[in-house]
Amino acid sequence: MPCGWTRMTEAFDIAVIGAGPAGLAAATAAAGAGRRVVLIDSQPTAGGQVWRHDVAHGYPAPARRSIQGAMSGHGVTWLPETQVVAAESGHLLVQDPRRGYRLPYRSLVIASGARELLLPFPGWTLPGVVGAGGLQALAKQGWALRGRRVLIAGSGPLLLAAAHTARRHGAIVLGVHEQASAATIHHFARGLWRWPGKLAQAASLRLSLAGIGYYPGSVVTAALGDDALSAVEIEGPRGHERLDCDVLAVGFGLVPDLTLARHLGCATRTDHVHAQVDVNAQQRTSRDDTFAAGESCGIGGRDCARLEGTIAGLAAAGVPIPAALLHRRDHARAFTRHLDRHFILSPRVHDLARDDTVVCRCEDVPLGAIRPHANGRSAKLATRCGMGACQGRICGAALTELGHGPSTDARPPVFPTRLSTLGEPDRLPSLPVSRGIST
Repeated sequence: MPCGWTRMTEAFDIAVIGAGPAGLAAATAAAGAGRRVVLIDSQPTAGGQVWRHDVAHGYPAPARRSIQGAMSGHGVTWLPETQVVAAESGHLLVQDPRRGYRLPYRSLVIASGARELLLPFPGWTLPGVVGAGGLQALAKQGWALRGRRVLIAGSGPLLLAAAHTARRHGAIVLGVHEQASAATIHHFARGLWRWPGKLAQAASLRLSLAGIGYYPGSVVTAALGDDALSAVEIEGPRGHERLDCDVLAVGFGLVPDLTLARHLGCATRTDHVHAQVDVNAQQRTSRDDTFAAGESCGIGGRDCARLEGTIAGLAAAGVPIPAALLHRRDHARAFTRHLDRHFILSPRVHDLARDDTVVCRCEDVPLGAIRPHANGRSAKLATRCGMGACQGRICGAALTELGHGPSTDARPPVFPTRLSTLGEPDRLPSLPVSRGIST
């Protein structure tokens, strides 16, 4: 048996799904209380999407501290490149590149994060059109952007982060086009004094983007090109424009990833359009043994995710929650409401897609084929919308946002799964107990 590995024959005290800011905080808190913790993530490195490892620049300092805090000397078992493909009370069915097996636990913390909300518009399927978050992920993994003309569009603070990443990797950023009006953006900025950390973060991002135009009230209406993107059409305060570019990164915010929570039967609630896990003050879901933290509880950002992760980890470990920590979490969550009020998508964004615009890229289903159906299930049965490789993770959220009925959740297995994992999963194998991680 390799050095540093141990055979775990009993259930872990706490299983944490997701190694982003919320999951790392939960693992740190639970392990610090003396609990045996397993931390699971489908990526090869910890950090989640917001702290995805950058092959050119490494981790930011807060990410390094969080990762080391979770995985240094606390006995956390770290399982990278591991997907949870099904779950039931007390067991997870997981698979890594080598095997599938059942993983027993006593308490569970879901920190599965969020997915990017992509909305269809003419030309959005052209090569060269990516999500704003997708651009960040690709650039950090080595996608060559140096010298390429990149235009950022959509809505929300993620646009500034995407522009910063693109410039840092050598792209020529042509501008950031925000659909919210200038008056709305100014009102949002004036309210940031209540969250000094957010204000400092916004100021730092704007400083890093000096010389790059920021255009409120501006919407990309079409992406143009034959075999790949070559230009975009924009409507804004300056009227109709056409700009040549090589890459369009467009995103309209984030949507909580509820796949596993719903699979386990956790109750959800809906704020505005999209659902989120319903939790109490201690981050406990409707299931006594299951907690949730971070973006799965509503899009709140990195700071809120870390606080909720700490609360969930302590609560799962049976440790009393300090009142000051709960107060800080509530204050951080209030930023979510401030954000939501100011970045509501305008009707013209919802109206960009035409009947011939593809909505489901996997099955090549246009919006016109969806319109006659009263709900997502009916559309799925008639058109195969949502039945492709992504299992509705993209088109489902888009159709919900566009008012065409709620999407249907993926049924288990929730990821493509080997038959050996489903048929005869191994018993719990020898698993590594963390002794630190390279950052």
